[in-house]
Amino acid sequence: MKKPIVDKEKCQGHMVCVGVAPEVFEIDENGKSEVVNPEGADEETIQQAIDGCPAEAISWKE
Repeated sequence: MKKPIVDKEKCQGHMVCVGVAPEVFEIDENGKSEVVNPEGADEETIQQAIDGCPAEAISWKE
């Protein structure tokens, strides 16, 4: 099963992913996105978060 992952080096804290899938992503204490519940939304919603990330910091991991 594939799961979303966030590249902390690329993440700039735009929060687009949190806006699209708040059940999956949160902003950590450093202002970076993190995956808190990889199964919190359907694949299509998570893909929208990936596609919407301005920093291209989110991807799928098999």
